[in-house]
Amino acid sequence: MDLLPPSTNADYRGSGASVVFLMLTAVLTIIPGLIHYFLPDGGAGVIAHLDLTTRASTIIAIFAWYGAMQIPFGILIGLVAWRYRTLVPLLLLLLIIQQALSAFAAWVFKGEFGGHHPPEHFASVIFTVLGFVFLALSLRPSSTTGVAA
Repeated sequence: MDLLPPSTNADYRGSGASVVFLMLTAVLTIIPGLIHYFLPDGGAGVIAHLDLTTRASTIIAIFAWYGAMQIPFGILIGLVAWRYRTLVPLLLLLLIIQQALSAFAAWVFKGEFGGHHPPEHFASVIFTVLGFVFLALSLRPSSTTGVAA
């Protein structure tokens, strides 16, 4: 049994731009995952400017836990863009839901950061908007995907 099933790229009919966007998303998921996992404070203090004077070990552990989830998820996103493009629309929809929920929590529902928002809060809003654009493009039949299969 092979680790990876056969590629589905030949069956993908959407825009190649959506594939490129998804590959970029993979990279932009893995890099923060590496930062959260390997940076001594996980980025909690130096990037997010969280107060680490109390419960620092818990906050840093949560950042590392999140990084541990981001790294393999980013690899999965890249794998879909590289080898299983028929899943591009579904994965974009799931990413839109994830980022929209994250943005809502950060800006409206649960986010109180004393006026400071870490980069991810802005990125979640931007991704949600761009995600809809690339989802629509991935669902439109294209004569060519623009990306080599």
